[in-house]
Amino acid sequence: MSALIEANSLCRWFGQVMALNDLSVSIAPGITGLLGANGAGKTTFMRLLCGLQRPSSGSVRVFGADPFTQLDARRRIGYSPADDGLYDDLSGAAFVKYTLELSGFERRVAARLAMDALDRVGLADAAQQRAGTYSKGMRQRLRMAQAIAHTPELLVLDEPMDGLDPLVRVQLLELLRGLAAAGSSILISTHIFTEVEALTDRMVVLGRGRLLACGSVAEVRALQSQHPRKLRVHARNPRSLARELLLLPQVVAVRVEDDGALQIETRDLRAVELALPELARSLRPGITAVECLDAGMDAVFGYLAEA
Repeated sequence: MSALIEANSLCRWFGQVMALNDLSVSIAPGITGLLGANGAGKTTFMRLLCGLQRPSSGSVRVFGADPFTQLDARRRIGYSPADDGLYDDLSGAAFVKYTLELSGFERRVAARLAMDALDRVGLADAAQQRAGTYSKGMRQRLRMAQAIAHTPELLVLDEPMDGLDPLVRVQLLELLRGLAAAGSSILISTHIFTEVEALTDRMVVLGRGRLLACGSVAEVRALQSQHPRKLRVHARNPRSLARELLLLPQVVAVRVEDDGALQIETRDLRAVELALPELARSLRPGITAVECLDAGMDAVFGYLAEA
């Protein structure tokens, strides 16, 4: 699959601050999570690929084009920034319509598209209110509306869930799934890993302006061989099971937690998973649940942050 976004030796600095440092990464079409701590370079990377800043050195290509110099590439991108940037004296409808007109849409078409976008993010009833009266969550949804109004091929979303209540978050996830199903690619940054995992298992992880990892969660976790895999097993008789597990050569440690569950560390997750059914038959410890503790984005990111 050809790359949608391609960065090569990408650098961006602001005075003495290096925001991105020799970043090379290729991102395929689809949904990708952009992860990293504050100051990792996520927002700078997003602004560069949206053509809002020029690289200090290196290059970034979107749809094979330079987004800073080629307007046609920028028109195919929808960007929802983490910062505010709204015009408080304009109504929600007027703001989205204005951004569409700036992109070249005729006035009547822009008005229709603006109302459709506001409806999709749940702001139709507040469309004629001034943005200055909007709550934080409503302002976040307004930024999303202007990003999706022109049906972009690539959506770049910087912390789009911030400030939203749980119900609206669920609705926004459904909206993003629908956009992806209709053919839009999405690059989404967030510190709420479970919400990214509800959309995709593909991630790009930045740290101090450098690439730490890129790929599926399983692929990145498989490369972290220095960290034993962790399982939690719930059983009615956990201690007898713990004794037998410690005899397995693949098991590094077993700990009984306060609620009686076992936390198992192993260098060979598959071997332990295969051993558990036999132990269940021979010992009858009453196993009720088995869960992998470090298969998600949050655990993988935590291991990368330790490196």
